[in-house]
Amino acid sequence: MPVRTLDYSALTAPVARADVAAWRARARASGRPWASRGVFSLGSLIGIGLFALIFLFVFGGVFASFVVDAVLDRQPIELVLPSIIVIVIAVVTLVAARSQAGRWQRWFRLDRFAAANGLSFRPMDAAPDYPGEIFHIGRNQQVVEHLVASGRYLDIGNFRYVTGSGKSQATHNWGFVALRLDRAMPNIVLDARSNNSLFGSNLPVTLDRKQILRLEGDFDQHFTLYCPAEYERDALYIFTPDLMALLIDEASPFDVELIDQWMFVYASRPFQLTDPVVLQRLFTIADTVGAKALDQTEHYADERIGDPAVNLVAPQGARLKRGFSVAGVVVVAGLVAFWGWNFFSGMFLSR
Repeated sequence: MPVRTLDYSALTAPVARADVAAWRARARASGRPWASRGVFSLGSLIGIGLFALIFLFVFGGVFASFVVDAVLDRQPIELVLPSIIVIVIAVVTLVAARSQAGRWQRWFRLDRFAAANGLSFRPMDAAPDYPGEIFHIGRNQQVVEHLVASGRYLDIGNFRYVTGSGKSQATHNWGFVALRLDRAMPNIVLDARSNNSLFGSNLPVTLDRKQILRLEGDFDQHFTLYCPAEYERDALYIFTPDLMALLIDEASPFDVELIDQWMFVYASRPFQLTDPVVLQRLFTIADTVGAKALDQTEHYADERIGDPAVNLVAPQGARLKRGFSVAGVVVVAGLVAFWGWNFFSGMFLSR
């Protein structure tokens, strides 16, 4: 797969509002679900209302007193509070409207970029049927802004899902690159060290550390490689020194996963796809690391299957085993110890 030459001018050239409006109208007329939504969703309206109420209760009295004393010459506060609500809602509405306009302009640029380079752009899609680990977590899964290449299938975009509920609810946003391979692969994960935190890996799942395979050179300084038990030789067949060098040079900030007939590159924050520098780097990863991975796996066959013509991996190598989070265990142990200390100290003090 040769390194492609792309035209990035659509991402930086001036954009006329009339062109964006016309593109938006065409998208709505064609019945695209993402284009037919109103300016504000129900969630947005609820958010605006809550923000207005919080602002009113926290700052309304002080602001109203200031206005009454300085401008209205001690007029009743009841005349001022409705004005505050109107002003707050107007300001929040204006900010939301500007955000909507920016989103449509961003989509317009990406659509023009895709058209100029033989790609397709999709602003929003339901969760894809990808086997990668980030695509099977949480709920309300959605792809947000992605570019798809036909031929050798390539998908570059952002993925969103929600976990928890109530006060513990959280929305997670990931950037991803998905490249279709020719041969089925054992499940291998390269956990980049550069994006880990003090508490360990940034990956959304915890892998059994007994599956870690040490590689030669300084590769282990950049990645932790996980492969299924008894698939160490298979991993060494795939990750040759030249592929490892490309991974270090081009993809060291990102996590990488091989699974089924796919190679995924993950970032634990969304990609800024309208940034030519970001987009060029992602396509470079696909055209260098991806191309080398395709070469290395072209003739791979799981010897446990017994027939190279069968493009499958044996069940014991198809998925990595999950482990437990050391940081999570430490936190739980700390909470239990704290509770125990308070409980027993309270008992002794009460005597």
